[in-house]
Amino acid sequence: MTALLPDIACQSTRLPIPLDWVGMHGIAVPLRIAGERVAAFADAGVSLDEADARGIHMSRLFLELEALAEDELSPALLRGLLGQFLKSHAQLSQRASLALRFELMLRRPALVSPLSGWKRYPCEVHAQLEGDVLQLELRLTLAYSSTCPCSAALARQLIQERFDSDFAGRPLKASEVRAWLGSPQGIVATPHSQRSEAQLRLQLDPATDAFAFDELIDQAEAALGTAVQTAVKRADEQAFALANGQNLMFCEDAARRLHRALRERQELAGFEVRVVHAESLHAHDAVAVSRWVRG
Repeated sequence: MTALLPDIACQSTRLPIPLDWVGMHGIAVPLRIAGERVAAFADAGVSLDEADARGIHMSRLFLELEALAEDELSPALLRGLLGQFLKSHAQLSQRASLALRFELMLRRPALVSPLSGWKRYPCEVHAQLEGDVLQLELRLTLAYSSTCPCSAALARQLIQERFDSDFAGRPLKASEVRAWLGSPQGIVATPHSQRSEAQLRLQLDPATDAFAFDELIDQAEAALGTAVQTAVKRADEQAFALANGQNLMFCEDAARRLHRALRERQELAGFEVRVVHAESLHAHDAVAVSRWVRG
């Protein structure tokens, strides 16, 4: 059908220069994760190592992506897909890469009540194959709450000073103190907290046979202790306030907690943790970064 149609890509270029990457961005693809279909966007490409070649065969890459709709997303599937990218570009390319961007939707229970709701987790999977060497990276973004230890200490000091003022020279009665503690007059200051974000870049061991999205998210949220909630009742909101009060953290604390938790994961060859606390006191963010590579 195409025998009589010109194929300009097969012509030689007038500028014989190899290119590091040629491909397509933002291809709509369906994935299968845990048996469910997930909408995603793919960036697919190969290196153009043959300097004289005018271009690659982008339609071949596009058609190979159909494999993502048929089988569960796994390292083996990506290795096979990237291998097909290179096979379809024999003599042209030595390196193939694929990036997938999607959102996982996980149902999360409330802290106390029987309520639950859906929560979204932005995810990316980056894969590159050169020769027989496969590189895999997961990128996960988690939202959580962080309460400032400094403002908590300052708030406690103000409460102590108000207590000294209100009860100076008076005999203390438990009922009066309890009422005072529950009044705006007594709790004159509260610490500030902010919605925060953990950005995880996780290098996987090439021998890994599955993507443990749920486990990684659960372990990271457990390390932080104050993941943002979905559906809540007042009892859940109170439990969340308690969790924040018992998990005061600077961005440095959050980065170290995540570092310690992720080092326990045997499938990780290395990682970068970046936490961003969107300050409620300042108009700028507080950020901490931690990196680790398995020795």
